[in-house]
Amino acid sequence: MSGFRLSDLNPEQREAVRTTEGSLLILAGAGTGKTRVITARVCCLVLEGVDPSNILAVTFTNKAANEMRERLVGMMDKKEAKQVTMTTFHALCVRILRSGIDRLGYKNNFSIYDEGDQIGLLKKIITRTAAKDEKLDHNVAKNLISKAKNNGLREPAPGEEQTLAAAVFARYQAELKTLNAVDFDDLLLLAVQLLEEHEEVRAIWQRRFHYLMVDEFQDTNRLQLRLVTLLADERKNVAVVGDDDQSIYGWRGAEVTNILEFESHFPNPKVIKLEQNYRSTNAILQTANQLIRNNPRRRAKNLWSAQPGGDKVRVIAMTDDRQEAQFVVDEIRTRQITEASKWEDFAVLFRMNAQSRLVEQHLRSQKIPYRIIGGKSFFDRREVKDLLAYASCVLNTDDDVSLLRIINTPARGIGPSVVEEAVSFSSKARCSVWKALQDREFQEGLPTRSRKAVTAFAELVDRYETRLHEPLSDQPKILRDLVEEVGYLEDLRRSCKTPEEALSRETNVRDMLTSFEQYGAKSDEGLRGFLDEMLLRQEKEEEDEGEAKGSGVTLITLHAAKGLEFKNVYLLGLEEGLLPHDRSKTEGTVDEERRLLYVGITRAMRTLAMTWCQHRIKYGSPSPCVISSFAKELPTEHLDQRSHTQLMHTQMEPQTITARFDALRALLESQ
Repeated sequence: MSGFRLSDLNPEQREAVRTTEGSLLILAGAGTGKTRVITARVCCLVLEGVDPSNILAVTFTNKAANEMRERLVGMMDKKEAKQVTMTTFHALCVRILRSGIDRLGYKNNFSIYDEGDQIGLLKKIITRTAAKDEKLDHNVAKNLISKAKNNGLREPAPGEEQTLAAAVFARYQAELKTLNAVDFDDLLLLAVQLLEEHEEVRAIWQRRFHYLMVDEFQDTNRLQLRLVTLLADERKNVAVVGDDDQSIYGWRGAEVTNILEFESHFPNPKVIKLEQNYRSTNAILQTANQLIRNNPRRRAKNLWSAQPGGDKVRVIAMTDDRQEAQFVVDEIRTRQITEASKWEDFAVLFRMNAQSRLVEQHLRSQKIPYRIIGGKSFFDRREVKDLLAYASCVLNTDDDVSLLRIINTPARGIGPSVVEEAVSFSSKARCSVWKALQDREFQEGLPTRSRKAVTAFAELVDRYETRLHEPLSDQPKILRDLVEEVGYLEDLRRSCKTPEEALSRETNVRDMLTSFEQYGAKSDEGLRGFLDEMLLRQEKEEEDEGEAKGSGVTLITLHAAKGLEFKNVYLLGLEEGLLPHDRSKTEGTVDEERRLLYVGITRAMRTLAMTWCQHRIKYGSPSPCVISSFAKELPTEHLDQRSHTQLMHTQMEPQTITARFDALRALLESQ
């Protein structure tokens, strides 16, 4: 084990690695080297004579599992490293079910349905189950079923037997079993059921794994905790690594109480805190520490760094979100040149995807490469493409691609078979799909219900096409009227998994409508000119991504940023109602919002700037904003608070000016 040396670890890390027997809770703060501890602990177990095939390490993502596996290979004998089971919760459950799911009435060669398969099956079931006057969106049904399964329910809860959702749930589960298929939620649910109900199967897996390690324990739900306790047996050789201060996935079922109440599941554990941070400056860490202390229920930790110095954390007040985006992009460009930095050294973090739109536009205008993590590019999001397709269709009804995108969005009774027939008819008649839909011969071949739906859609498009081409027409208003009449926003909300996603997508639609209004104020080319500009932006974006794939300034949501680190971070939207989100106050999740900000702060390695706006565009119009209540919880001695105006009028220190000119001169000479 040439790659494993205890001397490379700090005292707390060494203690965690050497504690190999019994229950162990490792409270690993942000940037404290938890992955190093997990892999070193595996090496230590093997050195003590443990058979590597008896060791199980579980995490949440394939990326994390692969990273740990690669590190392990570099630290110990490759043959032994391969015998250690390092996997995800879902992959582990597949192994368990493949060996014994026949006891639950399935065959061992069961299929695993992905999201597309689920949606297809649910659509069929809803159609067959719903009465004439009943409606249930397939995405809503999918989310309800997923939530129920993650709460350990295998069938509708008592008292729900008469609801359509309950009936769909019951039939969905029955049909999955008939098809010998399971979905991703079933993997956990059925694995726990199998281990609970069949002692002989449980004994096999308990004999297989003598030592269990769980990464990111604060993100486990009740089923995952139950799985761990079932595998642990009376040995209770369970080591979990996590940080309750970084528990930010409560909205998708994670139970922070699993780590807060660890002792109730595994009595008398040893608790070790990892507090030495290897990522950030002390100014950043003290800011994070002071913030998170305001959460009443947590395991106390105090992050610190051996790194001396560090810039203060900046909190900057902006007039509006346009100034915010302009400032961030301008400063990134300046610093990239004067500090000889890479574009990858900079990251822009935000609470909601919609906040990235203006930043993207300014990055494009300055030809700065960027990458989106944790969300699609604004111009590649479903709702944006749908809106552009509606606009294109009423502007040019012969645009087949746009028409086919929105012909049944929202659902209006024009199913796939009708669309397929229309495409086939248009191909034979050598006409556009639009002309095929209006053809009497085509319509007469349709069932009455489908014919009525096609006629209504054709009348809708024709009416708006006429309005659009009227002299002096108010085109932005026409587009808004169209979105409202088809009920697009209502349909969008129903299809979203969370209220946060619904609000984000709705904001994207309203921002696009506002962008069209602003375009009309500066150009007389109308909707066609606007669509051409959008098309060119998308094409340019594809070129940039092709030239600098995987490189550039990072744009990322706070949720997606967990586990990552960046030298220089800009955190946008430190405003009440955005962070913390308005909904958190009614749902009682303000503590999780504070943890989310904590995660954002601790992503920064060298510098951190947080901005807030006095006005921000919401639902297409400027709304007044106030600074987040979290800002009052930050330590003033580590902050540099000022407005954008003050920042622009601050005189730079002579030595800073000299250093920047020297860096610029060196950069130019190297070209």
